[in-house]
Order: sequence, then structure tokens, then C-alpha cells
Amino acid sequence: MKDVFSVAGKATIVTGGGTGIGIAIAREFALREAPVLIASRNAAHLEPVRDEIRQLGGRCEMFVVDVREAARCDEMVAAAVKHFGRLDVMINNHGGSITTPSLNLSQNGWRAVVAINLDGTFFCSKAAARQFIAQGGGGCIINLSSTSGVHGSATMLPYAASKAGIIKLTESHAAEWGRHGIRVNCIAPGPVDTANAAERIWPNDDVRNMMLRSRALGRFGVVEDIAWPCIFLASEAARWMSGATMVIDGGNIRPADIVSLGL
Repeated sequence: MKDVFSVAGKATIVTGGGTGIGIAIAREFALREAPVLIASRNAAHLEPVRDEIRQLGGRCEMFVVDVREAARCDEMVAAAVKHFGRLDVMINNHGGSITTPSLNLSQNGWRAVVAINLDGTFFCSKAAARQFIAQGGGGCIINLSSTSGVHGSATMLPYAASKAGIIKLTESHAAEWGRHGIRVNCIAPGPVDTANAAERIWPNDDVRNMMLRSRALGRFGVVEDIAWPCIFLASEAARWMSGATMVIDGGNIRPADIVSLGL
């Protein structure tokens, strides 16, 4: 029986592949026999991940890229093709954020976050789509947004705005590139417990406990909770999905409901 959930042999790029969720995505693809190129701005983050995946028996390469530079994104895709002979899956997992009230946010702060999150996703997607079309069509792009891009986020304005833009970029590219057999989907994670989550999402125990009470399933996400849906979206099991955004957040409870439920 054909395994429609298989990603074996699918050459994959994972941006932001040296930390957090990106490590988990790269590892899960590689252990399922997908050759993976991990990319980020920091080689020191990438090298141990590449070496670990290789030690586990997976095939992994690395590439240093600043996704704000379109030409460098083109070079990243070319590097993946040089290593693997083709490209099948582009996962735009990179991201940046600043936590500060809007009235304190500088012009450079706004532009830096939007450039990394939104511009970078566009440049990487465009580079991948060109390669997909050159190969004869087909291919899969998975963009990482956030529930902040769905609901908004006070004090994380450029992050929320850019992540909202990624959702609409996903829908637009799905409509534009579908005729080439290219599928473009989006994942919007809720609070995931990663190494830097505390500093960025819950700066103190009161905030952490409040956020935990807002999760219907009673826990924060772990990195595999996002990596496994990426496997699904890249597989044949999702072959008729395009332009979709999957909200993966453990179920959201509104503040009023937290009170009424006595949580």
C-alpha cells in the first residue's frame, strides 16, 4: 500500500533551521528520508544541527543566508539544487520579533521585523517557485505565520502585521502558482515552548499562567506539534490543499470564557 504521508526523497529547504521549531522540522524530514538544507544567518547555529542530523543517518546540508536579500535567497535555492539535484519543498520558518509598545517602536525596528518575516518569505517563495517551474511544475511551499497574525498582538505590532501579511501572501501565491502545480499553505502556531519563548512571549510567571489558562488542551505546544503538520502538508496526503492556513494552538479560550469556566 502506498504511504501517502511519505516525504522520502523530497528535497527540502528549512529556513530558520538552526533553532527551535526549525530544528524539529529539519530533523523530522531528514529522518523520513528527505534530503534537507537548513539555512539561517548564523552558521554557528546551523553546524551542530547539520552534524546531529547526519549522525542520526539523515542527509543534511547548510547555507548561510539573510532572507532580506533576494539574491541570496536565489543562491540558497541554487545550493539546494546543487546538493540534491532538485527542490521539492520550501519551508519558510525564519522569523524575527520585537516586543515594545507601538509608541516606543522605532522606524528601524518596524522595518527590520517586517523585512525578515514578510519580505524574506516573499523572496524565498519566489526563488523556490522559479525552480519548481524550471523543473516542470509541482512543488510545495509551507509558510510559518502565527496566531498573532490571526488575532493581532499588542506590543508586538510589526510581528503581528508581518505574520498577517504572510497569510495573505500564502493565499495569493496559491492562486497565482496553482496552474504550475505548486501548492502553498500556511501554519499559524500558538504559544510553543522553545528555548527563547519565555523572553519573547511570557516574560514573567503571571503572563505564562494566564496564557496557559487560555489553552483549551491545557498545555503549550512543543516543537513536534508544528513539525508533524509540515510533514503532512508536504506529503501526497495534502495534495488538494493550497491557500490554507492551519491554526495550531491547542485551542483558544477567550478571556470571558476563562472567567465563566472558572479557569
